[in-house]
Amino acid sequence: MTKLFQQVVGRVSQMPDAEQDALARLILAEIEADRQWNAAIARSPDKLGRLADEAWAEHEAGKSEPLDPEKL
Repeated sequence: MTKLFQQVVGRVSQMPDAEQDALARLILAEIEADRQWNAAIARSPDKLGRLADEAWAEHEAGKSEPLDPEKL
């Protein structure tokens, strides 16, 4: 376990049980989402490349706009 993760565990262990469980659910959900993303990419490695090519073509054609974090 890394020192940073040990620091996180130490701080989380001081939180109330309900908050620990909520944080644990978030972490587990993120780990699962990452696993699913990796599995999807492994099943169709060319698809991500095609999507990137399409996105770049749209950008080059002037069909994209700058990301405004205030509008998210």
